Amino acid sequence: MNTRIAERKAATTGLAPLRHFIRAFAALLDERLDDQATVTRGAPLLAALLAAPDWLPDAYARTDPDRYQHYLLHCDSGERFSIVSFVWGPGQSTPIHDHRLWGLVGVLRGAEQVEHFRRGTDGRLHPTSLQRLEAGRVDSFVPGDAGELHRVANASADTPAISIHVYGGNIGRVERATYQPDGTPKPFVSGYSNDRLPNLWAPSA
Repeated sequence: MNTRIAERKAATTGLAPLRHFIRAFAALLDERLDDQATVTRGAPLLAALLAAPDWLPDAYARTDPDRYQHYLLHCDSGERFSIVSFVWGPGQSTPIHDHRLWGLVGVLRGAEQVEHFRRGTDGRLHPTSLQRLEAGRVDSFVPGDAGELHRVANASADTPAISIHVYGGNIGRVERATYQPDGTPKPFVSGYSNDRLPNLWAPSA
């Protein structure tokens, strides 16, 4: 068999877990649950995706020496949810930031460290907890809860980490903010690191 055709078929077959997750999550959103119920019911679906072997294409698992990468894998046609792979090189981290949407975060490879913050009466941001997420672990947040304002880092100084994030909207188009420790916000819109999506729907072998 032609090598290129074989590689294409293998890659398409490998994306079956992601296709299944997209369909299952869209069906969940069709139930029109509140944010907390959505992340509670969605967490086992994401855990099952994390447990599937080797489905993430290499193009969406690449590190960059300068900063962490966030690759869009899928956005619902109604922008009800988006799926993003975050890829962290050794020692890379985000600033403190918010989301303004519900979210699910599942570690696919490696481990991540999540530091949560709350705003004090003095307006400053105070750390409230430090959490280590190992491969297979799923975390969640909804707007306004204790996990929604955080800073995330690769927990390893010498190996990459990859996590799969699911958000309640097209996260790359949402105006959000990063924060200084004194609470000063800086608005931003993240966009995405990629300009091509994985082909989820090509005929498989």
